[in-house]
Amino acid sequence: MFLDLFYGLRDEGVPVAIQEWMMFTEALGKGLHGSSLLGFYNLARSCLVKSETYFDAFDRVFARVYHGVEGELSIEEEVLEWLRDPENFQELTDEQREMLEQLSSDELMRRLFETLAEQTERHDGGGKWVGTGGRSPFGHGGEHPTGIRVGGPGRNRSAMKVAEDRRFEDYRTDDHLDLRNMKVALRRLRQLTRTGPATELDLDETIDETCRNAGEIEFVFRPERKNNVRLLLFMDVGGTMDPYFEPVSRLLTALHEERGLREFRPYYFHNCVYDMVCENASLYRKDSINTGDLLRRLDERWKVVIIGDAAMHPSELLSPRGNINPRLESGTRGIEWLHRIDDHFRRVVWINPDAPRIWDQTQTTRIIQELFPMYHLSVDGVADAVKALVGSRRASA
Repeated sequence: MFLDLFYGLRDEGVPVAIQEWMMFTEALGKGLHGSSLLGFYNLARSCLVKSETYFDAFDRVFARVYHGVEGELSIEEEVLEWLRDPENFQELTDEQREMLEQLSSDELMRRLFETLAEQTERHDGGGKWVGTGGRSPFGHGGEHPTGIRVGGPGRNRSAMKVAEDRRFEDYRTDDHLDLRNMKVALRRLRQLTRTGPATELDLDETIDETCRNAGEIEFVFRPERKNNVRLLLFMDVGGTMDPYFEPVSRLLTALHEERGLREFRPYYFHNCVYDMVCENASLYRKDSINTGDLLRRLDERWKVVIIGDAAMHPSELLSPRGNINPRLESGTRGIEWLHRIDDHFRRVVWINPDAPRIWDQTQTTRIIQELFPMYHLSVDGVADAVKALVGSRRASA
């Protein structure tokens, strides 16, 4: 669709050069369009049209290329204004909860668009409209076991989808606060083995060989001792992980400064690993790497650490197209990708920043605990996780 716009403008005589197009795509990547059709239109016209002479031609091409896109998921400012400052909260009865749990993600999305088309004002409480504090599956601040969160923060970690532009921040790699203890906990990742060409003088063997040669010096060389550990890190970012930005940043900083590692590759995901992981927290497809391709490139000797609170709607883990971001859905369930990671690598651990006392309160956390040994994001927890990576695999701690 982007290329249709580019070539359509060229066909209409609008002089769009590759420099303007690259500037436009970079601006999209930074989210300057505000995730709305109007914002996209204004950004495209600002970047691609050099003179007001071409405004009419641009409008004709834009209308032709993006006709019908208004139906795509876009939450306008008026709706977001309705969702600020929830006033009421009503709990579900057991019967209502059981009925609502039967709704599929496709049915929820269809109902959301229909409701937005009918709704004309703000609603607090209640069970139908997009609002706050009620039993409706749309909005925030209320209670619904399989809802679509629109605006506002998560409350019960039970949203099946999130209808908003999701922008996360990379974990820092220059964080020097309380790093010493974290680095000490990571020291066990150093597994020194002698590999490569024999360039280091072996003094003991040189003496022994010289003695065997009746005093004639015979130098003996050996390979240097190097750390042979290759570490793959998957990090959950955004949403319920926001409160743990600092401790995860400290851990990531310590790993970046752990120069003894032979190789280190960090990747981001949100809630669960799906078909794609990203090298940064933008989680856009253009910055992503196919998870299957990544597994094929790395052999089973890589150590794997997954950091996340493991708390999500069960459909994200157990259902096809369960990704909380409707734009990134795929037919492969999240639990299948976790099984593939576990089957491919010899040693995998999960580090959870939530307090261990609440792990059993979430269904998805219990499921993941059965698959991977789980440790707390603390100095002692990281030390135990490292022991599990380099020593014998042990039960969750």
